[in-house]
Amino acid sequence: MKRYMLPIALLMALPFSLPAQLQPRSQKLQEIATELQLTPEQKMQLLPILAAEAPKVRAIKNDTSLSREQKLQQLKALHDETNPQVKSILTPEQYEKLQEIRRTELLQIMRNRQAQ
Repeated sequence: MKRYMLPIALLMALPFSLPAQLQPRSQKLQEIATELQLTPEQKMQLLPILAAEAPKVRAIKNDTSLSREQKLQQLKALHDETNPQVKSILTPEQYEKLQEIRRTELLQIMRNRQAQ
């Protein structure tokens, strides 16, 4: 029982330990963790990777000098960069589910750009 206390305490503190600019994103990270049904160990390994990726994703999405295709290419390159780490943490099912979440986000970007 005691060996689980530290990971649980760390996970509970995670949203408060992230930099202020990542606080809103931490809710999204927690939603992903829930959707993937991450174990406490997986959360401790994966959430920092996704948290580090988040400002880069946001910068790409907000860069008005990039075309939609360039944004998609840069996001794919960013995801390709972190995929080996992510894949080593997740089960094959969890990894596929995360890929689906990422594909949905990319489709959303495409739809948002078409609507403008």
